[in-house]
Amino acid sequence: MNAGTAPPAADRFASHFGDRAQLSQSYGDITVDVAPTDWLELLTFARDDLDHAFFDWLTGVDDPPEAFLVVAHVYSLSTGSRLLLRTRVPRTAPHLPSAVEIYRGANWHERETYEMFGVIFDNHPNLVPLLLPDGFEGNPLRKDFILAARVAKPWPGAKEPGESGHGAPSRRKTLPPGVPADWGTPNA
Repeated sequence: MNAGTAPPAADRFASHFGDRAQLSQSYGDITVDVAPTDWLELLTFARDDLDHAFFDWLTGVDDPPEAFLVVAHVYSLSTGSRLLLRTRVPRTAPHLPSAVEIYRGANWHERETYEMFGVIFDNHPNLVPLLLPDGFEGNPLRKDFILAARVAKPWPGAKEPGESGHGAPSRRKTLPPGVPADWGTPNA
């Protein structure tokens, strides 16, 4: 960030975290990246020192091949400013301390991120599946999750030239992205 145009919050982050936080700015909002070990300190600092007490949302972002990003969005009701807070957890050990003690609203979001991405929030009060049916295996928002439904059930309607039964001849049928080659040729 350009020091001459940095908002006051950016200066406060820099003085508190030093090199442990990387700041950037997009559309007037500050984005702060920290290591997982600084995650709870970052959230507490945003809430207590910068008055960003409104917790908006938290989610994961699959960033192959090494990591997942965990992203939280918080808001200050008094100043109207927003902060995007991020950390990166490794795919091999996707653990992060729970933020529920800092922002109660993180409870639902951490459960969803756990279920959809497989990020484990240590010390979460009730880290159990939230949205998917009992017995569901896998984490459907990971990029390596195989969309088996595209292979098992034909996609409704014509999606490629010639698949409607009239018109131009069909192109070679291919499997959807991420589906192993040994699953066979698609029926649709």
